[in-house]
Amino acid sequence: MASEDAWLREQILDAALELAAQQSWEAVRLHQVAGRLGIGLDTLRREFAEKEDLVDAFFDRADAAMLESLQSPDFAALSPRQRLRWLILAWLDALAPFRRTVREMIVGKLEPGHLHVQIPGLLRVSRTVQWIREAAGLQATFLRRALEETALTTIYLATFTRWLNDDSPDAVRTRRFLDRCLLLAEGVAERLESRRGSFRSGRDATVGPVPDHEVPGEPGNDQESPGR
Repeated sequence: MASEDAWLREQILDAALELAAQQSWEAVRLHQVAGRLGIGLDTLRREFAEKEDLVDAFFDRADAAMLESLQSPDFAALSPRQRLRWLILAWLDALAPFRRTVREMIVGKLEPGHLHVQIPGLLRVSRTVQWIREAAGLQATFLRRALEETALTTIYLATFTRWLNDDSPDAVRTRRFLDRCLLLAEGVAERLESRRGSFRSGRDATVGPVPDHEVPGEPGNDQESPGR
């Protein structure tokens, strides 16, 4: 039964995307989607309570495609920066056949008065970023993790925004933009790590081992040993 429900959800989403490609996402109506599939609105409603749920389902599909791309034998050999590039591009490639529709979906979310979809949209961004971190195998914790998430979220959103309006072949401008962002972030991270290492080295040198002549009870110490 669960597999049948999943199949129906995919069919409903596909029908909605096809209708949007023929007209626009704004013009798509749920009764049109139901009619295209020959099902009742009550059946559609059991799978999607409102039209906005279809947008979330489409982005969930992109998340799934991104994670499926990990099965490639080439992925494990990549560096962290290369893994992030791979994952973000896999996510975008899953949306690419409906780029105009995606743009219309985002515009709809940004309309004034749509806080009921904008706030969940922010949570969805966070969810996708978390999956990217997990898939890339990033291990940072606490403050470093927070900084890492902030940087990754910024790169992800900036790249997504660039991709929405990129009409270059295979979105090559977006790919170059992402490369620059990741290289910059990697450089900043390396400099911060270097400074952190220098600080630790300086601190260790300041504390340092205690010289023998300053250790109480050791030969050469000015204090008398116990019992002398």
